[in-house]
Amino acid sequence: MNLTKSYLSQSIQKPERSMKYHRIPKELFVKNRAKFVKALSPNSIAFFNSNDIYPVSADSTMPFQQHRDIFYLSGVDQEESILVLYPDAFNPQHREMLFLRETNETIAVWEGEKLTKEAAFQTSGIKSVFWLSQFETVLKTVMAQAENVYINTNEHTRRHTDTETREDRFIERLKSDFPAHTYKKAAPILHRIRSVKEKEELDLMQIACDITGKGFQRVLDFVKPNVWEYEIEAEIIHEFIRNRSKGFAYTPIIGSGKNACVLHYIENNKQCKKGDVILMDFAAEYANYASDLTRCVPVSGQFTKRQKAVYNAVLRVKNAATKLLVPGTLLVDYHLEVGKLMEKELLALKLINKTDIKKQDPAWPAYKKYFMHGTSHFLGLDTHDVGLWTEPIKAGMVFTVEPGIYIPQENLGIRLEDDVVVQKKGQPFNLMKNIPIEADHIEELMNR
Repeated sequence: MNLTKSYLSQSIQKPERSMKYHRIPKELFVKNRAKFVKALSPNSIAFFNSNDIYPVSADSTMPFQQHRDIFYLSGVDQEESILVLYPDAFNPQHREMLFLRETNETIAVWEGEKLTKEAAFQTSGIKSVFWLSQFETVLKTVMAQAENVYINTNEHTRRHTDTETREDRFIERLKSDFPAHTYKKAAPILHRIRSVKEKEELDLMQIACDITGKGFQRVLDFVKPNVWEYEIEAEIIHEFIRNRSKGFAYTPIIGSGKNACVLHYIENNKQCKKGDVILMDFAAEYANYASDLTRCVPVSGQFTKRQKAVYNAVLRVKNAATKLLVPGTLLVDYHLEVGKLMEKELLALKLINKTDIKKQDPAWPAYKKYFMHGTSHFLGLDTHDVGLWTEPIKAGMVFTVEPGIYIPQENLGIRLEDDVVVQKKGQPFNLMKNIPIEADHIEELMNR
C-alpha cells in the first residue's frame, strides 16, 4: 500500500504562498465541506474563525498556527479569516463564503504575500471571497434568513481553555447581537468527519511520518555517550526543517535514564550517560498534519540484557495491540484488552505477581504501576486529534499505538509508538513501517 506516490506525483507545485508545504488540491476541502453541510439541520448557518496571533511581550508574538477546523474546511492557512457555510441561503453567493484581510503593497512589503481572491479560490474551491470590511453587511443579511447557527466551540476532552480565543469572542458577540436564533454545536459533526481521513490526508500524514523517520535516522548516527538531550533535539529539528516541515508536531521529549520515566519530560537538559537508554518522543508536522513517534535507543549503542527484555516486552504489546484496531471496536474495550496484554508481560518480567493482581483495585489494575497511560489516541491535524470515543472505530481512522513500561528504580523507561491507519479488512497499515524499531536493528544501525 503506497500512500504517497499518487499524491506526490500531482502535488509537486510551488508552495502555497509563503508556506513550506506544497499546494494541497482544493478538491480535498470541497469534499470536507460537503461532509459537514450534509450533517446540518435545515436552514442552518455555520461560522469558523482563524486563530489569533498570540502576544508574548513588547512587540513579540508566537508564530501563527491556524485553527484546524477552518483549515480542514477551506485550506486557508492565514490569520484574520472567516469561513461561513449556509447551504440553504437564498443568494447562491452566500452558500459558501470566505472573508479575508484585504492585502495591499504595504502589507506585502512588511509581512509578505497574503491570499488574493483568486488565490483563495485556488486554495479552497470557494468562489465567493470577500474582504473582511464587507463582513458586517453580509452577516446581517444571512442572519435575517437563517434559523439555526452552528458555533465552533472547543469540545476536546483534554482542552485547556484559560485563554480566550478569537472564536470565543466571535461567539459571544454573535449571541449578544442575534439572541433569537437557535445555537448548535459544530464540534460533534467535525469530530465525526475529521476522524475518518481522506486519501489526500493520509498522503500528507505519510509525508510527516517520512520526515520523522529521517530525523530518527539522523539521531542513530549522532547518539553516543556524553551527548546532551538538547543536542539530540537540535539534530532532529535541523532534519525536519530541511525537509519542508515547520518543525515539531508537539513539544519533543528527549529523556535519558530516569528522565524517561517522566511521561511529559520536556526539559531535555541532561547529559546522556553510558549504560542509559534514551526515550525519544518526537515527530514532524507537514502541512499542519501531525505524526507521532516514540523510539528508545541505548546511549552506548548496545542494550543490556534486562533493557532488551523490557524493550521486547513493550514491542510485543505494541504489535499485538495494533491488530486489535479494527472497525467496530470501541476504544474503551480496546484499552481493556491491551491492559491484559501488558499484565502478562509484567508478570514475565517479575515486576508484578499474581498476588498483586488478586488484590488489585479494578479501577486501577496492578499493571498501571508500570504502564499508567493510554495506548492509543486519534491522530490528524492535531496530535491528540478530535474523534468520538463513544462510537466504534471506522476504517480510515488514524491512531497512535504507544504502550510503555516505566521502572524508576532501574532508571529505565521504554515506550514504542507508531501511527496506523485502520483498514476495512485486515491489520491496520503502519505509516511508520519503514522506521527502525526492532532492538537488534537499532543496535546494528548505531554500530555500523
